[in-house]
Amino acid sequence: MPQFHSLRRWLIAAAVLAPAIAGAQGYPDRPIRLIVPFAAGGGTDSIARDMARTLGEKLGQAVVVENRGGGGGAIGASAVAHAAPDGYTLLFATSTFVTNAASEGTANYDVEKSFQPIALIGRGPLLVVASRELGVQSVAELRALAQKKPGTINFCSAGNGSINHLSGELFKQRASVQMTHVPYKGSGPATMDLLANRVQVFFATVPTILPQVKDGRVQLLAVTSKARSPLFPDTPTMAEAGIPDFDISTWWGVLAPAGTPLEVVGKLNAAVNDAAAAGLVSRRLTEEGAQPFRGAPADFAQVLHNELAMWRDVVKQSGMKLD
Repeated sequence: MPQFHSLRRWLIAAAVLAPAIAGAQGYPDRPIRLIVPFAAGGGTDSIARDMARTLGEKLGQAVVVENRGGGGGAIGASAVAHAAPDGYTLLFATSTFVTNAASEGTANYDVEKSFQPIALIGRGPLLVVASRELGVQSVAELRALAQKKPGTINFCSAGNGSINHLSGELFKQRASVQMTHVPYKGSGPATMDLLANRVQVFFATVPTILPQVKDGRVQLLAVTSKARSPLFPDTPTMAEAGIPDFDISTWWGVLAPAGTPLEVVGKLNAAVNDAAAAGLVSRRLTEEGAQPFRGAPADFAQVLHNELAMWRDVVKQSGMKLD
């Protein structure tokens, strides 16, 4: 009798798994949705559309971008977390995926449990810039001024919980200074107020602030990555500028809902890596100061784990209260 029950359980399990295995073998046989958790027209959206076009060519099926902005990226991420785990709904995520979760928490999903990482495609530094009217030429001068006039220098961000916001909080902690955070609804309005000197400092992504840096409308102080940027080889890193343990980068990657069959994950990982290395996406990443990245799902999972822990520690030390 025990053998009969064991056989029955095995048959039931096989019946449940058979459609998933068959579906994985024939994957993909219809269009795929790539959810971008931000409004259309921004830098992230542009990279996602290049990725969708190239990924579709690699997979032999259309990859359709669907913008689901709002909530600092949480609305789009939640849609993917609760989608069927069949490989036909994917998330195009950025580092804000982690910083938002670390700062505000996300009741509708868990960054590490609700998703299956597919591949990290590239990462690049933030640029630390100051308004021209602030009059500082280096991080050392910014630090000295902030220490001399605590709380009077404002730094802007694309919103509470964004990587711009938490990078500013990390700077306050590492440099032992007091600065005031001013959140905006997006990087565009933040940049406009920086140019008008209504805010003085911005830890900005390269696509956001590159034109203003090239035109000399803002003062570039440092890059936040461990190594100097090929775009600005004469600009020091934060560590070189005297701020230790400051290695921050923004990144782009693709995730699927948790429970996606491993065969599908493997096929997607290979296709996303190949798409990222192709000319269209690779050039876009390079132009925006990023380094293309090729790796396994486990590599991306480790990045998510490490950054979530780091940013949660920054949030805890800051004592920030977010609405």
